[in-house]
Amino acid sequence: MIAPQDGFSASYAQARVRFLEGAAAAGMAISSHNHPLPGRDGETLAMDVALDGAPDAQRLLIVSSACHGVEGYCGTGVQVFAAHDAEWREHARAAGVAVLYIHALNPHGFSWMRRVTNENVDLNRNFQDFSQPLPVNAAYAELHGLLLPAQWPPGADNQAAIQSYVQTHGLQRFQAAVTQGQHAYPDGLFFGGTAPTWSNQTLRQVLRRHGRSARHLAWIDLHTGLGECGVGERIFACRDDDKALARARAWWGGGGQTPVTSIYDGSSTSALLTGLMWCAAYEECPQAEYTGIAMEYGTVPVTEVIDALRADHWLHLHPEAPPAQRAEIKQRILAAFYVDTDEWKARIVAQARQAMFQAVDGLAASA
Repeated sequence: MIAPQDGFSASYAQARVRFLEGAAAAGMAISSHNHPLPGRDGETLAMDVALDGAPDAQRLLIVSSACHGVEGYCGTGVQVFAAHDAEWREHARAAGVAVLYIHALNPHGFSWMRRVTNENVDLNRNFQDFSQPLPVNAAYAELHGLLLPAQWPPGADNQAAIQSYVQTHGLQRFQAAVTQGQHAYPDGLFFGGTAPTWSNQTLRQVLRRHGRSARHLAWIDLHTGLGECGVGERIFACRDDDKALARARAWWGGGGQTPVTSIYDGSSTSALLTGLMWCAAYEECPQAEYTGIAMEYGTVPVTEVIDALRADHWLHLHPEAPPAQRAEIKQRILAAFYVDTDEWKARIVAQARQAMFQAVDGLAASA
């Protein structure tokens, strides 16, 4: 076993090497799906997949990272640690549970230190039925021009206008208006897209290949950016289904952890969202009973997270920005989604490890 902090990396390229080396040393079956574009430093980008266990296992646990690219700095640390954790791997094997690690669902965002894909799409708002009318976020339309001003940093008038919105409507409504997703502004924040992204299509291939034999499927998707610093909120990640919620709360609600929260009943720090990635499990693995959570680790206050995203989107729209400003904005968005301290990393690994053990126990008890 390695130390918790040793699984984390300073770049996507380093993270990918550490993940692949750890999976190979553990004897996992590895497959890679190369992205069509290069990374920030010219490196190959890929959604890498490692299977630890039987390919036809009836019980399968998925552990995924970097749905929101820059959040991969956290998620990859959990996955690399797991590959070196003999006790964890033996626990899963003994329970007859295969574990599928999906490294870098959005490798482009991970490498370029952005939350979105190369299409400027929030992957976790992109799993819509694009043959039907897409959801309309009228509240975002009110804010779009304020969120992405012509200059950065924004002027006093811009800051005052946003503060006035928050004072009038409340921080919770502001967060929901900005983050719940929108499909009308391709250059905007939390854009859900108008077609499936590369990551969407590739993930569906992975689920079809590895999930069609499972009768019981669990998924832990690793995220950062909401909640108290270092605390992993366990957010119910299924359709609005009482039986699935009961399973999730039975599996992951113990061990001294806070209860599993839900976007459907208002108990989560997350707003009510649509186009969620894990809904693909129902479509690509329809034979499986599915139970999932998102592990959402806190970093900095939500207003700081939103401002960091605003700055990064502004930078994407203004490639002429001077190098010093570019570096400052990139450092700011990294800090919004990744706390580079040994204490934070140890807390992330410990909570994820507990959730993984609980998932295996839940799957093993499934009829």
